[in-house]
Amino acid sequence: MWPFRSSALIHRVFPHADAVKLRVGPAAIRIAPKRASQVDAMQIADLSELKSFTTLDGSAIRELAGPAWTAARRQSLAEATVPASGETAEHFHPRSEEIYYFTAGAGRMRLGEQEADVRAGNCVVIPPGVPHKLWNPEPAPLVLLCCCAPAYADEDTVVTGR
Repeated sequence: MWPFRSSALIHRVFPHADAVKLRVGPAAIRIAPKRASQVDAMQIADLSELKSFTTLDGSAIRELAGPAWTAARRQSLAEATVPASGETAEHFHPRSEEIYYFTAGAGRMRLGEQEADVRAGNCVVIPPGVPHKLWNPEPAPLVLLCCCAPAYADEDTVVTGR
């Protein structure tokens, strides 16, 4: 009797195999490679347990998902904080597009040559190659979720000096 009921179970038994070929009696059975929809284990990031680091633009970041340590391969998600009376360095990303979703505070954003006030609940799409900058003139931190595709990399960040 066949001991495995699904290829997912086989990949748990043989986790490092791209494909599994088993001989059962006179017949050989090949189990297909893992599909992209299969994962070894659910990964849950707890923001309160993540350490922050400073990116090239000067914001404090806590990465929730990214290729360096999660199953995410083509994008990253991070919480960024611009402190009270702080600002980021104007910069752009030649390859990555970004989505900023503001979760707390209020401030001002430059995208290309346009400037606008931003606050919690706002969302801004930043195309690749477009310079952008944040200011926080408020007494409370400006906090946002930042999604990058492809994933954030210092090598894809160009500080303009403006």
